Amino acid sequence: MTDSASIATVRVPASAANVGGGFDCVGIAVDRWLTVSVRQGAEGEPAEPGFVREGTLTSLGTRNSQDAIYVAFRAAVGAKKIAVPERLRFHATSEIPVGRGLGSSAAAFVAGAALANEMLKLGLDKFGIAEVGTALEGHPDNVCPSVFGGATLALTHAGKVIVSPLDVHASLAFVFAVPEFVLETKRARAALPNVVPHVTAVSAAAKGAALVRGLATADEDMLAAALDDVLHIPHRRRLVRGYDAVAAAAIEAGAIGATLSGAGSSMLAVTKTEKADAVGAAMAHAWQLTGVSAVAFTSAQRVKGFHVVP
Repeated sequence: MTDSASIATVRVPASAANVGGGFDCVGIAVDRWLTVSVRQGAEGEPAEPGFVREGTLTSLGTRNSQDAIYVAFRAAVGAKKIAVPERLRFHATSEIPVGRGLGSSAAAFVAGAALANEMLKLGLDKFGIAEVGTALEGHPDNVCPSVFGGATLALTHAGKVIVSPLDVHASLAFVFAVPEFVLETKRARAALPNVVPHVTAVSAAAKGAALVRGLATADEDMLAAALDDVLHIPHRRRLVRGYDAVAAAAIEAGAIGATLSGAGSSMLAVTKTEKADAVGAAMAHAWQLTGVSAVAFTSAQRVKGFHVVP
């Protein structure tokens, strides 16, 4: 291996998980990207991994050996029972906001596994990379959109990840509003109860089915019901300053419904394409009225999954 040439480069999309009634199982790929290259340093350089971080990663204080990209690289290699190369040099540039519910950690895990697969010719297919990412992330709903692209339904069963693409009607748009504040996933997880009433579980199951049907057909009644989550939003909305105002503003501007993106702090609205700009502007303005700066954008509807850059 050379000491200067990039051995492998991958691009991985962001993702939004917990979409409405699809808590911990439905996610969508989002067109904000993590791009990572890896090469092997020259003989005599330090054996430890090295990183150059740009974009949203510049303030990341993680030790290089604990960086999610390297952790996933090591996990993918370890699964094949071969030695992890020394002197790995990573260059990572990201557009994905960190700690905002857009799958930054899942994208990093996918990038690391995909880089190892490409650099060392491990022979992993996309399902294998999804398995590595899910084992590290803990659940597949962010990982699978970043691997396969589009909207996905994913769950773990009998020790393996099962994933299926979901149809999304061409008339629908996904609008995101990203606030300036971070909500740590650990804190958001801690807000959830250990047990829910049976009636809540029944409602959640119905909303999950309604989400799949609503996305495929653009049935607004189905989607409105599906986006009114009963499993996590009632417990997390208090952690997101301005949640109720932003959701109400989105709906008033024409959105079918609004919810958290992932565990937050970003919010996601589903709307008809022609109303997307107005919905995004309304969400950002509603946050501004609460003293929070936010940026809104509409994601491309069908975003492809990770890919190797030639």
